[in-house]
Amino acid sequence: MSDEYLLPADQLKEKLSEPAMDIRYLLSRGYTRKSAVTFVSNHYRLTEQERHILTRLVVSPEIADNRSKKKLGCSQLKGCDVFVDGYNVLITIETALKNEPIWFADDGFLRDTSGIFRNHKITDTTCMAVDEMLSTLSTLKVTSATILLDSQMSNSGKLAQFILKRSKDHTFKADARTSKHVDFDLKEAGPHAVIATADSIIVDAVDKVVDITECWMKQNAKSDKPFSLNAHARERSETWNRRC
Repeated sequence: MSDEYLLPADQLKEKLSEPAMDIRYLLSRGYTRKSAVTFVSNHYRLTEQERHILTRLVVSPEIADNRSKKKLGCSQLKGCDVFVDGYNVLITIETALKNEPIWFADDGFLRDTSGIFRNHKITDTTCMAVDEMLSTLSTLKVTSATILLDSQMSNSGKLAQFILKRSKDHTFKADARTSKHVDFDLKEAGPHAVIATADSIIVDAVDKVVDITECWMKQNAKSDKPFSLNAHARERSETWNRRC
């Protein structure tokens, strides 16, 4: 998705805060997500990129509450078996490493709004993101981490091998592999597994979730960097005390 005419994040926050409130209202009144975003975006004459951001970030209060209840705090990962939605986590960390904006969505999960998933290419920044992700998991003292990568992505096999190689420097048990159905694998990981993702479809389908990007940012004193269209989203961060 081109960001040629995209405003700086601080200006986007100011411009989109009121449309976001209108969308939340319509969602709370039973409007579908697509119709609410379309109606409000047309009213405010928003660009395609701005509509994309609202779609990524704004959910109904009920859905936001349900998702936040599933979210484990970073300090609760000790001894857990974590299954990682590889590209979802790595692309978000890459976005932060490139000093591009990431956002706290209404449900309290960090998301990028670049829309580059299918066009993702492995770069030096990807390798840096791998090391940051593994270091974060190590600091959190997880028992094991299984990193799943979408096999349809270019060079996903090479990335899995790189992750395995780099994981040897850490004490937790690590596995990295490609899959044709990452979403299904994560949903079927089992009741004791903690799923590391910000993908809303997966979050809605599992019992326990962690936002590894948020943990990484907190470990590196970057917690003030994300933007938000909803002040309450950040307040929900790490307020639930569940164990794996």
